[in-house]
Amino acid sequence: MGEVAMDDYEVVIIGAGICGLATAVALQKKEIKSVVMERSEALRNITGAAIGIRQNGWRALDQLGVADVLRRTGINIKRERIVGLDGGKQQEMPMNGETRCLRRKDLIDTLYAALPPTSVKFGCELESIKLDPNTTKPVLQFIDGSSITPKVVIGCEGGKSIVANFLNLKPTKMFPLCGVRGLSNYPNGHPFDQEFARFRKDNNLVGRIPMDNNLVYWFCAHPYFPKDDRIWEDPEAIRQSTLALLSDYPQEVKEMIEIADANSLSFTHLRYRAPWDLVRGTFCKGRVTVAGDAMHVMGPFLGQGGSAGLEDAVVLARNLAEKGLDNAEEAFNLYVKERRMRVVRLSLQTYFTGMLLGASSRLKQFMYVVLLSLIFRNSSGHVDYDCGGL
Repeated sequence: MGEVAMDDYEVVIIGAGICGLATAVALQKKEIKSVVMERSEALRNITGAAIGIRQNGWRALDQLGVADVLRRTGINIKRERIVGLDGGKQQEMPMNGETRCLRRKDLIDTLYAALPPTSVKFGCELESIKLDPNTTKPVLQFIDGSSITPKVVIGCEGGKSIVANFLNLKPTKMFPLCGVRGLSNYPNGHPFDQEFARFRKDNNLVGRIPMDNNLVYWFCAHPYFPKDDRIWEDPEAIRQSTLALLSDYPQEVKEMIEIADANSLSFTHLRYRAPWDLVRGTFCKGRVTVAGDAMHVMGPFLGQGGSAGLEDAVVLARNLAEKGLDNAEEAFNLYVKERRMRVVRLSLQTYFTGMLLGASSRLKQFMYVVLLSLIFRNSSGHVDYDCGGL
């Protein structure tokens, strides 16, 4: 992993995804030096199509100092429109607060550019983590045989996090749903309004969000049917399977999938960390903690996974700066206390929404509708959240 002075390893962040980079930027703004260890050989800015950022996420990006750059890359979405293709019913409502859809690449590149060039170390795949029995400091062992003993470790390496396993967090679970995502470019301009449109029929849901005058992000959530996983590595197989599934959808939806950039197409069996596990989970041990998907991976149904990770970064850096690295354990306890119920509520609403979409009977659908209406009277209230200042 190259020669780096030991004091550069005081704070180690595992994973250079959105949350890992955002955490490094937040710490830098509080004058805390960190190193991000990324297992890939280069920045992971070509995977993933796009990410929707609602008002709460923009508040976090403002604190990180990168919001204005990113606002220039995506148009502001003004309303939501839900179309029920079964009965032809439409529902329109104004979008609550600032909402833009960004290329994941733009977000990753902008966060990376806000860091010193040596902040991210590539080709560093974590193999294990343990606590030194004498100093209680975390010891990180990498698959190349190297090891380091930093003061602080923050796991931001997604739903299959080694750091989360060290904290004995319960394994993630699978929704009975999968998600297809893609980007479609209209060279002469697309005909769509500045709206987040959702088309639903049976247990299938298609969402569409324009990103600028030419580019459109879309996703399709539908029941998971086990197949040879290798099929889903082929973009054209993903395209044809999705078109077959949506054969009776409006022509504008089918055309959008037909012209999608093959490199942007992805298929994912959707996973989540159960809300009840988040209530009880141990998110820090000594000077080790987790953030982002490593803490609270959730389905995409509220579009809050990325924004929740941005919030984590701000809150974590604020507490660490306030308490200092020598009191990192206290800082992490405060961070977890502040974040727990926020991510529990987000995860619970996302869970009910996903299970409603995948429900196999009208009785189950009714049950999830009742639960959502009782617990989340304001279905978009989560976007009003403010994670506070750095």
